[in-house]
Amino acid sequence: MEAQDYINLENEFGAHNYKPLDVVLQRGEGIWVWDVAGNKYMDCLSAYSAVNQGHCHPKIKGTLIEQSQILTLTSRAFRNDQLGLLYKELCALTNSHKVLPMNSGAEAVETVIKAVRKWGYQVKGVAENKAEIIVCENNFHGRTITIVGFSTDRSSRENFGPFTPGFKIIPYGDSDALEAAITPNTVAFLAEPIQGEAGVIIPPDGYLRKARSICSQNNVVMILDEIQTGLGRTGKLLAEAHEGIEADLTLIGKALSGGFYPISAVLSNKEVMDVLRPGEHGSTFGGNPLACAIARTALKVLVEEGMIENAARMGDYFLSNLAGIKAPHIKTVRGRGLMLAVEMTDEAGGARQYCEQLMARGLLCKETHENTIRFAPPLVITKEEIDWALERIETVLSSG
Repeated sequence: MEAQDYINLENEFGAHNYKPLDVVLQRGEGIWVWDVAGNKYMDCLSAYSAVNQGHCHPKIKGTLIEQSQILTLTSRAFRNDQLGLLYKELCALTNSHKVLPMNSGAEAVETVIKAVRKWGYQVKGVAENKAEIIVCENNFHGRTITIVGFSTDRSSRENFGPFTPGFKIIPYGDSDALEAAITPNTVAFLAEPIQGEAGVIIPPDGYLRKARSICSQNNVVMILDEIQTGLGRTGKLLAEAHEGIEADLTLIGKALSGGFYPISAVLSNKEVMDVLRPGEHGSTFGGNPLACAIARTALKVLVEEGMIENAARMGDYFLSNLAGIKAPHIKTVRGRGLMLAVEMTDEAGGARQYCEQLMARGLLCKETHENTIRFAPPLVITKEEIDWALERIETVLSSG
């Protein structure tokens, strides 16, 4: 079959809820992928940071094969020999007290919403059904009805209501707005350390530290969604470490399996997580032995192979060279670690055209919010490979 045949099948039989670039991928290794015609591309999206460890990492693949031949699923009606080990290793790595495993990032967000609401009623003493959670403008936390209900992205919300109440939206990066929004009914503040889908928006220095202080002073649970920023992407294990803070609840996913299997987790202190009792929350696949075994190896290679440190070094190099590109329609360049963005001016005519031109030159990336191009390669990328990418990026952006 030719590439267009696969595209035709998707268009005919699939829901049209994505607008992908028209490349049909068949194989991946490290930072590289190949399409059905054998053309090679550098992956500068990493499945939205799910493939931080690189495509088909051999050690994670080995664990997948081994565990899939032993035991894959028991449900949480019974125990398995991988779940407790993952709990212990995750807690040791992230300085957490408790872990609740789920399958997707959106499920982790839904989980934490339930947990902090119950904490608010049982521990803080908020009146029943009055709990409020503060969120930020331009957030992206998933696609469920509850989550899109507190999005400010029109395309995420339009024609999907009515929505779940109990959320208050404030500007991102504004600690004064956070302080002003808190009431006796506020149970939590939910934010991304860096807003990924919004276009790699980095808050002002000190914002997270100030937010941490405000939450502590007001007995408000601080929740950081690190599903994209976590597990090495920004050059630290968790992006919160750039400001030396610890959230009360941290959400991770995506790279937790290195791209091999859906798994997410809520990392928590004991006070919040202990409010959940048997029968109040769960998932048939959440915490299954296959996912847990894969996650354990995915975390191990991330640390032992120096991927986090590489992300910091290569991210600085990539960012400084992107910032040095002289092109007429570049508005700004920003990033942290290997989470980078080039925002184009309105006159550029949209970022997608540049993504398509880069695809034609063997580099895959994705536009977001019309004018922004994101670059987020796997954390195993080398300086020489970044130079290869920069040559093509400069050619394409300078020709606009």
